[in-house]
Amino acid sequence: MTASTEGLHIRTGSRFVSETVELLSSMRFSISLLSVICIASVIGTVLKQHEPMNNYVNQFGPYWSDVFGVARLFTVYSAWWFLLILAFLVLSTSLCIARNTPKILVDFKAYKENIREQSLKAFPHRAESTLTETPETAAHRIGQTLLGSGWKVKLQSREGEAGKGKGWMVAAKTGSSNKIGYLAAHSAIVLVCIGGLLDGDLMVRSQMWFNGKTPFTGGGLIADVPPEHRISPRNPAFRGNLLVTEGTTAGTAILSQAEGVLLQDLPFSIELKKFIVEYHDNGMPRLFASDIVIHDHETGEKKEARVEVNHPASHRGINIYQSSFDDGGSRLTLQAVPINGNTRPFEISGTVGGSSALVSGDQKLTLEFTGLRVINVENMGGDSTSDASTNGAIDVRAVDLRNALERQLGAGHKPNAEKTLRNVGPSFSYKLRDAAGQAVEYNNYMLPLDIDGTRMFLLGMRETPSEPFRYLRVPVDENDSLDGFVRLRAALADPVLRELAISRYAVSATEGGKPELTEALRQSASRALGLFAGAEATPEKPGEAPIKGGLLAVSAFLEANVPEAERERASDVLVRILNGALFELLQVSRERAGLQPLPMGEDTAQFMRGAVLALSDAFYYPAPMTFKLKDFEHIEASVFQVARAPGQTIVYLGCILLIVGIFAMLYVRERRLWVWLAPSGDSSAQASMALSTNRKTMEADQEFEMLKTQLLKVNT
Repeated sequence: MTASTEGLHIRTGSRFVSETVELLSSMRFSISLLSVICIASVIGTVLKQHEPMNNYVNQFGPYWSDVFGVARLFTVYSAWWFLLILAFLVLSTSLCIARNTPKILVDFKAYKENIREQSLKAFPHRAESTLTETPETAAHRIGQTLLGSGWKVKLQSREGEAGKGKGWMVAAKTGSSNKIGYLAAHSAIVLVCIGGLLDGDLMVRSQMWFNGKTPFTGGGLIADVPPEHRISPRNPAFRGNLLVTEGTTAGTAILSQAEGVLLQDLPFSIELKKFIVEYHDNGMPRLFASDIVIHDHETGEKKEARVEVNHPASHRGINIYQSSFDDGGSRLTLQAVPINGNTRPFEISGTVGGSSALVSGDQKLTLEFTGLRVINVENMGGDSTSDASTNGAIDVRAVDLRNALERQLGAGHKPNAEKTLRNVGPSFSYKLRDAAGQAVEYNNYMLPLDIDGTRMFLLGMRETPSEPFRYLRVPVDENDSLDGFVRLRAALADPVLRELAISRYAVSATEGGKPELTEALRQSASRALGLFAGAEATPEKPGEAPIKGGLLAVSAFLEANVPEAERERASDVLVRILNGALFELLQVSRERAGLQPLPMGEDTAQFMRGAVLALSDAFYYPAPMTFKLKDFEHIEASVFQVARAPGQTIVYLGCILLIVGIFAMLYVRERRLWVWLAPSGDSSAQASMALSTNRKTMEADQEFEMLKTQLLKVNT
């Protein structure tokens, strides 16, 4: 029996109903639906699901994000059309099973012993022989032989064709469980789809359709959310997230929807006693775990449990999974460090998730504390195979800081060494939002890092979440702090100190020289330092942003005033003068701070090289100050996924049936054997044998040859 691809034909007066049932129950329709579901599943796997809409706008642009949003591609598995296709697939496959099951059961019991003698000659595997025994004796012998080999046998005595006398038909079969594989595989599809419907978004959707539940789009405390946005603990199926801070208790899960969120009340509350993170020697996380106490609302029972990744806890039919972790409101103490402008240093404290108001000159800013990461395992060895031009958006939590530094405010870093992973200490992120609501995000490391043999503080910034962080690299002074750079930056902005440094440089560079040479050098140094400090105007190019200062200003001046043939030599001279003037400016700034002058040496030269680049980049730092993490109190929060999945058992059963069905269909061969024994003389019989198999294989050929030898005594 071969399964038909046609549908179920019913007798009805309506042609439309008849054709609809035939279409729904046809195998071609089921395969088409299954293909669409496979394509949709690929989309759901490749495209991140349930992300904030802004992420999709940044990735695909406003137009395509709207198109994909209308098609519900960002929530494929809960989209109405996906659930509808699943429902039709269940209906179609069920009708296919209902249409073919009676035929399979009938065929399962049938031996087809009434097959005509002439029909045996049409089989590919056929043989004839003359036996020296009566038909009845041969039939019983052949039947016993087949029974001993595991075949099911039925003997039939009937009149032969064309009056040849009474003969015997031996009908045998084996491998009939192959047909059970068809039913098992198709039943598995139905069960898996039903389980998917139950454990998907269908139950939550039904609450919205029939119980008037609507997504919540506002803010505030969870306890203040109105009932129309909350789902009862009796909800039979759901999957949501629950964030619990150390030392606190929570009992309401968040169900993300395209239009907002729904709140799922749980029959219990989860208290997070401690969030545990264990690390490997190189600083990479080895274990995430949460020690929790489950407080049952109905019985008052307290149940302690540990939730680890891939080791969930369970209570009242709800599984609690360790999904991720977050900051639970860590307390930060920041120190403001002036970068641009005359901001005075100050300290400010806050908690992650909170904000504080700032006033800088005539600017009103809001400082938003957005994150703290205590462990940062970064690649500090570089990668010779990396290419700055191929780097995409960089996550500050990614384990590849060297590649992140490829795109920064300063000169690009060219990695050429193997990867070396190391924990570089805490980092924190914040936003500065202006009065118009525009915000720039910053990410700073608490401790300086060794980069190319120089210890530097990394001050990251980006204007939109889709951009990678760009880092301002500031070298540390002899005390491993930012104070030396801050003093030098303030001195660069002071015209009086610049003039004093220029005079000292001109005198020291022309020691014993002529006064007119000293004056000429002083004028050159004044021009170079003035350009670098942004005190002298530079030519502007149409369509380009104005140059504020730094090395770009010096370069623009050379392009505008020096012929191209002499530009390289002039730039070397001007940069040498600039470096000398900046070194004298550094010494002046230390003198005003009551510090000893820095001695000439490799350490000082290394600091100056980094300071010149950092000073040049600082002009384009978008804030008057940066913040340094002075102290913190780390508070962890654990993110749990809580799920009630009644379809889980159904899906497991479907998976078992699918495995059984596939193995039965692929590895069980159904064979049918017929031997017609017609009388030929007083004590002999003419035997005609044929073998039918559902797959043509070499094993079938070998088996038929063996049967000819055993049953018909034919030597091959």
